Amino acid sequence: MKKTLVSALTTALVVGAASTTFAAANPFSDVPADHWAYDAVTQLAADGVIEGYGDTTFQGDKSITRYEMAQMVAKAMAKTDVSAADKAMIDKLAAEFADELNNLGVRVSNLEKHADMVKWNGKVEYTYTSVRHKYDGKEYSRANDDHLLFRLEPTAEVNDHWDVHARLDAATDMDTDEGHNSNVELKRAWAQGNYKNFTVKLGKFASEVNNTIVFDDPFSGFGVTFGNALKATAEAGRVSSDTLDLPRMGKTSSYQGLGLAYDFGKLSTKAGFQHFDWNVDGGIYVNSDSDDVNIWSVGANYAFDKNVAFNAEYAKGNADRVYREDAQDKAYVFELNYKGAEAANKGTWGAWLGYRYLGNCVALDATYDAITGGYKGWEVGANYTPFKNIVTTLRYGDNKALIDNDFKMKKLFGRVEFFF
Repeated sequence: MKKTLVSALTTALVVGAASTTFAAANPFSDVPADHWAYDAVTQLAADGVIEGYGDTTFQGDKSITRYEMAQMVAKAMAKTDVSAADKAMIDKLAAEFADELNNLGVRVSNLEKHADMVKWNGKVEYTYTSVRHKYDGKEYSRANDDHLLFRLEPTAEVNDHWDVHARLDAATDMDTDEGHNSNVELKRAWAQGNYKNFTVKLGKFASEVNNTIVFDDPFSGFGVTFGNALKATAEAGRVSSDTLDLPRMGKTSSYQGLGLAYDFGKLSTKAGFQHFDWNVDGGIYVNSDSDDVNIWSVGANYAFDKNVAFNAEYAKGNADRVYREDAQDKAYVFELNYKGAEAANKGTWGAWLGYRYLGNCVALDATYDAITGGYKGWEVGANYTPFKNIVTTLRYGDNKALIDNDFKMKKLFGRVEFFF
């Protein structure tokens, strides 16, 4: 970007560098007293924002570089006696010239943070699923579903350390236009404190203790994470039966979780312990003597290079809510990934092949879309970014029930996401 010194001074006038009338000697021979920018040039020179050239000229028609403009902005940032409006304009200029200012050794992270106190992100998401159930080789049910979601995720700054976050979902089933198939719900809302070596969360937010194989939905409570390469997480609160999707769970469950994660570079590892008191109503399907459910989990991801990675996770629980003790009290997944679609980069894509074994007393609400809890099977999928901020995903899962292998399910999952 190029701009002349005179136009740059027009910007500088806005930031208050020449906001008052004064009497000062003109330092530049080529700026006459009747020039429209005379007061601005003289004030900026007196404030040390501009210096001109060694031959006493200002050369206001000369083009300047972004680096030269950044130097002027840096000097304006050093001024303390400016109004709130002028300070806001300086902050915006600092955000625009952040890279150049960083090269000059000027810290602008706080200015960038305060430039926009409230930020809005979100997406529109269309999802199609087709499910076919078979028993003993014969199809006995099929279902297709069209689902539309509009999501808003605002973030607002409270002070230098705290901000608040929310997630608002408006969802509808597209097979009918009747209102009872639509709903608007505040899915998440929490306050977050960000400090040098730890982060605190209070409210309703997603678990950070193995939120893939166990459950990836939110709970209400608090959480704290310490560390950088080695991270330790502790969280506690309550989670609803609707969230965990457990039909015999009588009421809201108490929840506690502990997690450790370490990033070695190419290899990242994690381990977790989660406790649920889900207050099962009872019935012939419950074999456990206790409704206190403890789940231990471990996982690792290894990146062979920038394109190929392998992920493995395992979880084990102490209770089983259906017939056989060995069928539903464990879960494990393996997945080989190649690249991956990036919303910001048109033309990027990825593909994966994975195997899932999801005992539904452990995989309470896992993040996988093509293999369902209580089933095992192979999943193959791919995603692609045809245009910037538009991501398409296709998954296919070949499911087999853990209790009776004669129950089988084929699931096709497709999704298009429009990010903003």
